[in-house]
Amino acid sequence: MPYFVYMIKTLNGFRKKTYVGYTKDIKFRLDKHNNNKGAKSTKGYIWELIFKKKFLKKKDAMSFEYKLKKDRNKRSTILKKHNDKRN
Repeated sequence: MPYFVYMIKTLNGFRKKTYVGYTKDIKFRLDKHNNNKGAKSTKGYIWELIFKKKFLKKKDAMSFEYKLKKDRNKRSTILKKHNDKRN
């Protein structure tokens, strides 16, 4: 079963935040974030998926997740691409 690294952002009306994680089931994980059962830092917000990347190995997904969490420039680029698609 594949793993996914994902990036979510808060919806308009909330403080602007992004979050990066990895999972086997993106829909299930997003539902957890939006129902205050996800990561502590995501509680109290409504989130939308803006990026996902598929990996066949858990270790590869975890490695990419770690790098993306630390790379603010890459996260900003993903966010900008998402916002450009919406406009």
